[in-house]
Amino acid sequence: MVEYIKPSTIEQRKEWIKEADYNLFNLTSEKVFIDLLTDSGTGAMSDNQWAEMMKGDESYAGSQSFLKLRDTVKKITGFIYFLPTHQGRAAENVLFSVLVKEGNIIPGNSHFDTTKGHIEFRKATTLDCTIDEAFDTTVYHPFKGNVNIEKLEHALINDIENKIPFVIVTITCNSAGGQPVSIENIKQVSEVCKKFKKPLYFDAARFAENAYFIKIREEEYKNHSIKEIAKKMFSYADGMTMSAKKDGLVNMGGFIALNNEDVYKKATVFNIMYEGFITYGGLNGRDMGALAVGLDEATEFDYLETRVEQVAFLGKQLVDYGIPVQQPFGGHAIFLDANKFVPTIPRSEYRAQALAIELYIVGGIRSVEIGTILADRDPFTHKNRYPELELVRLAIPRRTYSLNHMRYIAAVLKNIYDYKDQAKRGYKIVDEAPIMRHFTVKLEKLTS
Repeated sequence: MVEYIKPSTIEQRKEWIKEADYNLFNLTSEKVFIDLLTDSGTGAMSDNQWAEMMKGDESYAGSQSFLKLRDTVKKITGFIYFLPTHQGRAAENVLFSVLVKEGNIIPGNSHFDTTKGHIEFRKATTLDCTIDEAFDTTVYHPFKGNVNIEKLEHALINDIENKIPFVIVTITCNSAGGQPVSIENIKQVSEVCKKFKKPLYFDAARFAENAYFIKIREEEYKNHSIKEIAKKMFSYADGMTMSAKKDGLVNMGGFIALNNEDVYKKATVFNIMYEGFITYGGLNGRDMGALAVGLDEATEFDYLETRVEQVAFLGKQLVDYGIPVQQPFGGHAIFLDANKFVPTIPRSEYRAQALAIELYIVGGIRSVEIGTILADRDPFTHKNRYPELELVRLAIPRRTYSLNHMRYIAAVLKNIYDYKDQAKRGYKIVDEAPIMRHFTVKLEKLTS
């Protein structure tokens, strides 16, 4: 179906964003012209998915919809055990309730906000082992999501007190700019994990897009299907969490898939406590049926080529305008490099957030900051953590917008870029939550 998007004026948007405490999450949808806040659950389902919604088995336990989803997940991932959850962060909550203890250190490649939040909530810490190339937006590397094997091995060698319970790899790596991880790198990480007897888990929200990049950038796999590549990726891991609102092509859903029976049994207890019974996990039967179809559709090359090329279309336009973005382009979003776009705004005044707000005011386009606000304060010193990259993410919903929308976005950004030198001041935080603050933070504009 189609839906009406309402145009508005700059003056209206200035007032609306002020009323929203300069937090783009606080805007209501009718005040947004093009919504690039996230690609999570914002896409359009197919006719076959909608047909599946009509066939949902809503039995409390052991529904046919559950069995269909379980079998699809096993076919695509190869994992033996399966637990549905209502979304990805719920899957993290359940799994980390089993695996993460106070004082633990969890290495990985640029953990995303909810992953880091669930770890730090349990009084544990994360260790970023992403390759250095990921933090230079001008450097071309086909797999900027890769783990630095030397950093990972160094961490494990020095884990004298056995504080590292597992390693997590995010595919694709959202915080690094939607960047993929190669199978060769995944294999190396797996070998290191086996050497030190540590399980390897995937945050696999965008695993299909990761498989697409492997097919077109990793020579050995150019003649393999997406489903074959996905199966190969997962063969190196012990388990995964999945926000199915991305590469599951649904508006709500998630799951955990595992090979370890002991971890599975422990996770079932938390799944029942937090989500629901183990065969529905917070989802309706019809949602599970739609997700089963969506996983199958998302792992087809034709769909992925169209999806990734639309994102690249926007990226190429921005590069032609001289606008600094993370390159090569990610699979689900274009990431503006705020450090290069508005270096005139101090980092302490949240330059990426300032750029995102300007994008909304000028064009009615809602994006999201992936920078200092999202990075949160250090849980021990309570000081701002300044990540190497200050990014603004333009996340493209799946099967939703046209190329004309991409042209409009590019034109608005060119307009802003042409007068970027006038940007001198940013914002200050006046209220924030102790963890995952970016969702509810309140800001004030600095003018002097």
